[in-house]
Parts: sequence; C-alpha cells; structure tokens
Amino acid sequence: MDFSNNKASFPLLFNLLALILAWNSHSALAGSEEQAERMHTRLTGISPSETVLTEMVNLINAGNSEAAALLAMENDAFYRVTLKDWITPWTNRDFDIHQPLNDYSATVMGIVRDDLDFRSILFDDIVYTASSSSALPAYSMTDNNHYIALENSELNLKEALTRQTQSSVTNLPVEATSGVITSRAASKAFFIAGTNRAMFRYTFINHMCTDLDALKDTSIATDRIRQDVSRSPGGDSRIFMNSCSGCHAGMDPMAQAYAYYNFAYDRETDAEAENGQLVYQANSVDAKYHINSETFKFGYITESNHWDNFWRQGLNSRLGWDTQLSGSGQGAKSLGKEIAHSQQFASCQVNKVFEKVCLRKPQNQQDQTTLDAITNTFKASGYKLKTVFAATANYCKGN
Repeated sequence: MDFSNNKASFPLLFNLLALILAWNSHSALAGSEEQAERMHTRLTGISPSETVLTEMVNLINAGNSEAAALLAMENDAFYRVTLKDWITPWTNRDFDIHQPLNDYSATVMGIVRDDLDFRSILFDDIVYTASSSSALPAYSMTDNNHYIALENSELNLKEALTRQTQSSVTNLPVEATSGVITSRAASKAFFIAGTNRAMFRYTFINHMCTDLDALKDTSIATDRIRQDVSRSPGGDSRIFMNSCSGCHAGMDPMAQAYAYYNFAYDRETDAEAENGQLVYQANSVDAKYHINSETFKFGYITESNHWDNFWRQGLNSRLGWDTQLSGSGQGAKSLGKEIAHSQQFASCQVNKVFEKVCLRKPQNQQDQTTLDAITNTFKASGYKLKTVFAATANYCKGN
C-alpha cells in the first residue's frame, strides 16, 4: 500500500500499526498460555483448570517456568496417568504399559512424590502402600489385590500413598530388602524360574538404559561363569569366546547377588503365578543356580551371594561407577547401590524423562547439552526426580 501521496491514509496507517502492536501483545500472552497448556498436558495428560493455567502463565511470564511445571505436578493425574504409564513397563518382561498398579510402580511414585533420593529405588528398605485407614484389602505378599483396589478406587493416588518399610509388611529381613528389586511385582517378573539372570538384565535395561549386548567385554576372565553355560555351543568354542563370554563374564559375578531369592508358586494350580510370593533364604543358594550343572561341570559353582563388578575396568568403566564404593559386596542391596550410584543410572533417568515429556528422543547437540545440564542438576538436587521433569518440561514447552 502506497501512503506517500495520500495524507488521508495516515489515520488508517496509525490504526493498522496499533492493531499490529495489539496483536503482538496478544501473541505474547497466547504464547505463555500455549506453553503452560503444553507443559500441563505433557506432565499430566489433561488440560489445566483456568485457575492453574493462570498461575502457570504468571510464573512463565515471570521467568520461572520450572515452578510452573512443579505446579502442574501437584495434580493427581501426574501420578495416576503420567508416572503410572512411565513406570509400568519396567515391572514386566513384555514392557507392557497396560498392567495394573503394583508395589513396584506405587513405590517409585511415592519416592518421586516425596522428593526422596531416586537412587533408593534399587536398594532401600521401602515400599508404598495405601493408608491403613482406607477400606482396601491389606498389602499381601501373595497377591496384588491391594494395589488393584487402590487404582480402581476414587482415592487421590497422590495423597493415598503411604511410605512403609518392606521389612515391616513382608517376611524379608532388612538386609534382604532392595527397593523395587525385592518388590512382589519385580520378583514375579524376574525372579521366577530361570536362573535369576533376568533380574540383572532387566535392571540394566530399565535403569541403565542398556541391554547386555552393548556391554559385551571378552577381555574379562571367564572363571566366574556358571556351569550351565556351554563353552562350545553348537560344538564351536569360538562362539563362547567371541560372544557368550562377553556377557556372562561380567553378568554372572554380579547376578550372584540374587542367589538367595526365588519366586515360588504352584505350577499346577497357579500357572500364571498370580498367588506366588518372593522367598528369601539367608545363606542358602537357591537350586536354580545349580541347574544344568553337567553342561560344563568345570564351571563356577555359586556358594554364596557375594558379588564382584568386573565391569569397573575395561570397556564398561564408561558407565561411571562410583569410586567411593568398592565394587564388591554381599546381596541385592549392595549391588543395587552399586548400580544406582553410577553415572549411567543418573543419565538414564534423565533420558527416559526426556522421551516421556518431549515425546521424542534427543536429536541434536543442543538436546544433548541440555540433557547433560539436567543430569548435573538432578545429581546436585539429591537425585529428586521432580526436578528432572520440571527442567525437561521447561525445555520442551516451546517458544
């Protein structure tokens, strides 16, 4: 539009500029609203109320977006929807998100809610149940009815969860408790049958973000590999030396920490093990550690729950093991601490939160730099996971 020779058009130009300025001002406000809406939806799965939306917008405009994210996390849906869906795949071998609430998922939720050191999920004497005053079935070592009823109730999940010690609600002694590792749900999934290597493998998948294939190290001595592993599978010893030994040489000495555990159930009357329970026998190696002993009778015979981490040297030193720990110990609790105190554990949690909140994997150097910064903040906060959700929601809220 040419206004150079048309003085009458100046009022029109003035009005047009005023409209543009007003639109820009509105866009800035709409941007904050959109960011608040996105943060709340990503963190809870639902839209915020008008009151919460206004509070979040005010916090964002004041340059305190992480506080806005923490406000969103006060909604019960953060626990009942987001955390439930995030944690549930860790509790079963199929990574199935469509499983009922259980002691594993409830305990992780409680630890997040209470801003406890998140590392404790792998070693503390801890479990979260519903309050004893609620009209729900009591916690049981032989079924999941307590948690199914809790999830199906109208109770506010964020408020209903109560911290207890595992040793007070189970028959496990304190020294045998190991956070979610000794939860009924994890035991049913990973201590059942087999050789207890499943618990080790899935702990690394779920909490170290790596499967065993990525950890193969054939430079480790093979003298701690159990008898049930053939040294010449298919008649070819090269397969063992170049492949099998790479996992087992490191895994078997650590999985020895679980030697006193088994998930017992009646195979004839309870094929799905719905009524089975975790069994712990102090100073008694479970028979599963000695199965197929004739496969290689000169292999290692497990005599205790002593474990050693040979991955502290060599290729897998990159996992960032804590130099304040010895790398050896007795039982699941000390192994859980070894794993949880690694740099890889911290980085893994941050990456999992990123994918959950941002709905994508990290894609570029900016993402990686941000993840590193959030990991450092996570550690500096005393491993409070809500700080990770807040910082990640802030990063992915959009500009």
